[in-house]
Amino acid sequence: IDAANILKPALARGELQCIGATTLDEYRKHIERDAALERRFQPVMVGEPSVEETIEILYGLRERYEQHHKLKILDEALEAAAKLSDRYISDRYLPDKAIDLIDEAGSRVRLINSQLPPAAKELDKELRQVLKDKDDAVRSQDFDKAGELRDREMEIKAEIRSIAQNKKSEGGSEDTSPQVDEEDIAHIVASWTGVPVQKLTESESEKLLHMEDTLHQRLIGQEDAVKAVSRAIRRARVGLKSPNRPIASFIFSGPTGVGKTELAKSLAAYFFGSEEAMIRLDMSEYMERHTVSKLIGSPPGYVGYNEGGQLTEAVRRRPYTVVLWDEIEKAHPDVFNMLLQILEDGRLTDAKGRTVDFKNTLLIMTSNIGSKVIEKGGGSLGFEFSDNQAESQYNRIRSLVNEELKQYFRPEFLNRLDEIIVFRQLNKEEIKSIADILLKEVFSRLTEQGITLEVTDRFKERLVEEGYNPSYGARPLRRAIMRLLEDVLAEEILGGSIKDGDTAVVDVDEEGKVKVLPSEKRELLPQGVD
Repeated sequence: IDAANILKPALARGELQCIGATTLDEYRKHIERDAALERRFQPVMVGEPSVEETIEILYGLRERYEQHHKLKILDEALEAAAKLSDRYISDRYLPDKAIDLIDEAGSRVRLINSQLPPAAKELDKELRQVLKDKDDAVRSQDFDKAGELRDREMEIKAEIRSIAQNKKSEGGSEDTSPQVDEEDIAHIVASWTGVPVQKLTESESEKLLHMEDTLHQRLIGQEDAVKAVSRAIRRARVGLKSPNRPIASFIFSGPTGVGKTELAKSLAAYFFGSEEAMIRLDMSEYMERHTVSKLIGSPPGYVGYNEGGQLTEAVRRRPYTVVLWDEIEKAHPDVFNMLLQILEDGRLTDAKGRTVDFKNTLLIMTSNIGSKVIEKGGGSLGFEFSDNQAESQYNRIRSLVNEELKQYFRPEFLNRLDEIIVFRQLNKEEIKSIADILLKEVFSRLTEQGITLEVTDRFKERLVEEGYNPSYGARPLRRAIMRLLEDVLAEEILGGSIKDGDTAVVDVDEEGKVKVLPSEKRELLPQGVD
């Protein structure tokens, strides 16, 4: 006999007054199936309280948490807990998540303020040793020594109390209880979510104002693209973005190898703290109608129903991330229907009926549409023209690319994007700068093996000559480094010509052949070394 059959007779006779609490899923699973049991109860739906109601609940609970943590919780902390948890923590409900924020912030502040001064720490360490020695003396029945140690124990405790009293009196007020404020709540939200929600410090404000310089450390050229994404990040960081839409949404259009994916990685590292905070979806895998279901999960009855969607599960686990839709033009039309909902409402419902929050994601779609236009009209863009000519040429090409995008994508899709960014072709000067970055990576790997490497200007020029192709961007450069530098170095290291602790110089001889010379033979090189 189960609990339902035990309860039903008493409930029917009115002998038992019972209040039950359950979730909707559990109610459907266990109570709705038993019509007789369901009839004995009157369902009362308890909805999630609003932010204002949550603040009132927190006011009522404040005294309990103040007594537990032995501190003061300010009004602003209670309001911040309700508002920040509502905005940034999407997988839990109010007031539960706000109460947890208050509890954890109280624990953090208590721990920070309960630390002893250095002098008291030394005394505390000595006290533990004295107590241990006293116990040993008692066990060995050396009561004279135990008495001396007891006296020393009392002296140390008095000294620690004195230091604590002095620290308390230095506080300058009678009430020296630590306080939980808005910044403490913001710190906990940031630690839970990985998104900086604390008030902007002066140094961070300066960093945001010069965000373009930071991105350019990894991405060479593409001024317009970097400026556009920097503006979006600044809007989001100061709280001006729409709270019901993603942080920003872009289409990066341009030829292959010009830095579209690299900019997405740089943004993930800059705003979310790590390149790993990026979900990359290759749209060539979603060209058929039946593959679209992989994004949100298979419907009930199909294989993989319990596994969840590749997109929805990834965002649910890490809601603060860059979502990169690579080669978006290859996606099936149903993918765009899904994107419309994300771009407009900042949410998506998976196959299990769970709503996944996209409000704190940054959506980037890359496309090769317009590449032919850019190649045809921008082969020497920004390199042989004056600044004004280059700018007018770029604007003309951008409008042509936009026209081409309009022919391919639906207006309602393009209209929901924050910006369409057209990437320029890379010129030789930019390829040289990229070569420097890639060479530094090689130098770093060799340094780990104890080998120092330098290259001549002549070798760099040879590298750029072989690695520069306007149609393919910077990708041929990586292949040129592998062929001209890494392959030659591998042979030299295996042959024993370069060993741990050596310094080698890479140059090109008169016949154009790459040579690796030991550092003591530098005088044989006709050109200076970089």
